[in-house]
Amino acid sequence: MKRIFSVWLGMAATGLLAWAVAPVNAQQPEAGAAANMGKIHGRVINPTGQAQGNGTVGLSTDGGLTLKYSFPVSETGEYSGEAAPGTYMLVYRAADTPAGKMVDSIRGIKIVAGQDLEQNDDMSRQEYIDQMSPEDKKRLEELRKSNSEAIKANAVINQLNADLKVISQDKHDIDNATATATAALGATASKSDITAKANEIKTAKYTDIETLMNKDTGLKPDEALLWENLGYGQAGLKKYDDAITSYKKAIDLETAAKKPRPGVLSVADAGLGEVYARTGKVQDANAAYDAAAKADPSMALLNLRNEAVIFFQQNNAQAQIAAADEAIKSDPNQSDPNLAVLYYIKGQGLVQNATVDPKTNRIVLPADCTAAYQRYLDLAPSGPYADEVAGILQQAGEKISSSYKAPKSKSK
Repeated sequence: MKRIFSVWLGMAATGLLAWAVAPVNAQQPEAGAAANMGKIHGRVINPTGQAQGNGTVGLSTDGGLTLKYSFPVSETGEYSGEAAPGTYMLVYRAADTPAGKMVDSIRGIKIVAGQDLEQNDDMSRQEYIDQMSPEDKKRLEELRKSNSEAIKANAVINQLNADLKVISQDKHDIDNATATATAALGATASKSDITAKANEIKTAKYTDIETLMNKDTGLKPDEALLWENLGYGQAGLKKYDDAITSYKKAIDLETAAKKPRPGVLSVADAGLGEVYARTGKVQDANAAYDAAAKADPSMALLNLRNEAVIFFQQNNAQAQIAAADEAIKSDPNQSDPNLAVLYYIKGQGLVQNATVDPKTNRIVLPADCTAAYQRYLDLAPSGPYADEVAGILQQAGEKISSSYKAPKSKSK
């Protein structure tokens, strides 16, 4: 039989050799022959070395003119079926192979009754490649190179995703470090011991994050999310200069992206703001937190509230007052209970300007301080700072205009 060679291109853009034959028609096994049948199974592999899905694998006894048996090929390249004992030619046809053509064939396939033969059709074999034209061989090499690079890239992505999953758990463990430390040391442990244990847990997790992200930013230096997480780990370890560099890298990469992700920008800007706040750079912190709020308005209240909390932790009264005001203004729902802590922080900043009336010996609160404390009690009459705030107002002789109720005195 004279073969006419041509190239068939499938959906995977891989060059497959095809040759003309007479139309192929599968024949059914004779009735009652099942007991004497053998089995065959395997995979179809295209010239790039990847699984070739769909199409059919058939068995022929006349050189491919007709098929005695035909088996469907799955999307992942597998096929299986039964055939009567004998020697066959294996024929592969793709789903859209033109009528009268085949993609590949293998001679000398022996089926034995009661046995299951594994027979792959590997079109990356040299015999198949040798039949290609020089142009097709060149295209095949380009495809192989492209596939190889894609496989390597996918391997990197899979590793990055696995590391990010670890980091997500690390962050969860950091948030729950105090509870974990308390459970480990027991209810009778001192506060200082619990704090020390919690810090030990946090340090280990921050170190893990920094180690993983130092590795991963080397594998994929153009991914902003990796730099943002690296900055988070470095900030937790108080490596503030390194954290600033990492957060800025994340912001620059994400800003330059075709479709910047608001969440990534917001988190990176907020992280940068926290580092600035903890290092006393108030103006830089304000600018970074404002950028975070602008990048993702849905997170504006949370980010600005965090700014106020951090300045409060740093004992920067003026900065915490200003940050609390900005956060309060960012929320149109002024009855939101989440605003309560901001009014407390604002009041705590303003109370430092209180004076003492020499005549009455009572403290005199600035008007804004009184208003902030009253607003806190309005929003959180039974909040964690309610008794403290009520006590300050009472010392100043201020009437408490809220639903706050003083705790009942304990019986002796």
